[in-house]
This record gives sequence, C-alpha cells and structure tokens, in this order.
Amino acid sequence: MMSKVVHFYLNGNPVEVIAKPQQTLLELLRDEVGLTSPKCGCNRGDCGSCTVILDGKAVKSCLVLALTVEGKKVVTADGLIQGNTLHPVQKAFLDYGAPQCGYCTPGMVMAATAFLLDNPSPTEEEVKDALSGNLCRCAGYQKYTDAVLAVAKGEFGPIPEGSDINV
Repeated sequence: MMSKVVHFYLNGNPVEVIAKPQQTLLELLRDEVGLTSPKCGCNRGDCGSCTVILDGKAVKSCLVLALTVEGKKVVTADGLIQGNTLHPVQKAFLDYGAPQCGYCTPGMVMAATAFLLDNPSPTEEEVKDALSGNLCRCAGYQKYTDAVLAVAKGEFGPIPEGSDINV
C-alpha cells in the first residue's frame, strides 16, 4: 500500500495530510502535523498518554491507523483551549494540582473530557473507572478524580459540548 492523502478535521479545522501505510494517528499528529500534546508513552495502548477524542469518543491514538480517520473529527488537548481560555477540565486539573511531570496530563484531560460529555454527573467510582486506562506514574489518581468531580459539579463552569470543543 502506498501513502495516501487523508482529509479530516483536527481541533475544528480541516486538514489534509499524507499518511503512510501502517502509520498510527499518534505518529501522524506528532510527526506530520507537529502537535506535541498526544504523547507516546508505550505505543501499545496501555498507558493512555496518547488519548485523543475521535468522533466524540476517547481513543488511544497509538492504536488507530492514520488512514482510518478520513472524514472524521479528531480533538487533542490543544483543541480544547478556546482563545486564551482553558477548558474546565484543564482548569480543574491545574487548580487541583493533578499534573506533576505533565506527561500523562493531555491524555488524562482527553479521557476525562470525553467521559464527562457522556456522563455529566458521575460518581467517584465512575470517574476512577473512566480514568483507569490512563497511567500516571507521578501524582496518583485522587487529584485527577477530585478535579473531574469538581468539573461535574459545575465548579469550573459549564462543560462545552459539540462544536464548542470542536468534537
């Protein structure tokens, strides 16, 4: 199979990128587009550092072939920022001191955002379950869980939906 031009929406903007056979979405976003928020922590789908939102669902971009995103909507942590305003999940993570080294943070933000879009009033156990596919080697999970619950309670404003987060 030869390289192919892939057209998709990235953070609300139409993009056209040449994708190589067997290239993952993570590789495409980092190597071809130049984004750095999706991280390569394991390249096996185990750590969640590469989590993005694909057509409204959290996915591990290291497991998605780039050629399969034709016509789809991809949102990274960069796409949640509106102008100079952080998304409520990003604000909460900072206020609650969740990020330590920051490596897992973009993936955690994306997993939490997709989860809250599906379940705006979660229990603590549901939040823990939703974030369980994202590994954090520094901070532990309680601060992330507390931050997500605070967002769900509206402490950081309403959660933008639909086109407001470019999904």
